[in-house]
Amino acid sequence: MTNHQSKQRKIIDDIERQILSSSLKFSTVSPVTDYENDTRIGLTGVHLPHQNLLKQIHNSLIIPIQKIAPNLYYYSPDSLHFTIKGIRVVNDPPRFDEKIKQTAKDVFARVVPFHHSFKVFLYKLIIFPHNLALVGTTEDKLDNLILDLDKALHEKGIPDDKVYTNNKYFFINMTLARFQERPTSHFINEVHNLSDTMQFMPYIIDSVTLASCNAVFKKREIIESWSLLPLSNSK
Repeated sequence: MTNHQSKQRKIIDDIERQILSSSLKFSTVSPVTDYENDTRIGLTGVHLPHQNLLKQIHNSLIIPIQKIAPNLYYYSPDSLHFTIKGIRVVNDPPRFDEKIKQTAKDVFARVVPFHHSFKVFLYKLIIFPHNLALVGTTEDKLDNLILDLDKALHEKGIPDDKVYTNNKYFFINMTLARFQERPTSHFINEVHNLSDTMQFMPYIIDSVTLASCNAVFKKREIIESWSLLPLSNSK
């Protein structure tokens, strides 16, 4: 494990402590009764995983969890995604227009293709107040990409409007399910057991997609996708 990954894990551990003490320092999506038709729309940069990873996540995590808690909202395989860089949080009405979308597209087109692909090391399930997420550490190239996008978006007058708990050592996360009410202790225990036993090979993020969508990646518009440079051996 690199020093960068150790710093990421410390932040993840701190977030878990905040969850337990109900003192989260960043914004989350509030629950709704119908996630699929949620009219709150956001603008975000994501990575759409390759089919082999989607299949593993669906079979080894989502299906077992569905057996424990069938009434939660579970992401379909085609909606699973890694969040890379938010621009506008979900809201009704949306906090962006066509001009902001075009500006964001121009920024991503100028920044993303000059960054390298990077490895992701998925290792933990976290139960947030309103969702279940798969998280992982990464190479430091994710920080470089996020900070460059953040700077360029800010220079163009459309800074990210989400509140984050940290401004460095960003980790990767994928939401698997969303809740309408507090999870049961049985669900929490079973998820912890599953988290302790799951195993994933390192995954390479090699592209970034700009999209507008609701919190569960429905009502989505794929604006454009860009490939990252090939994986490099440098840190």
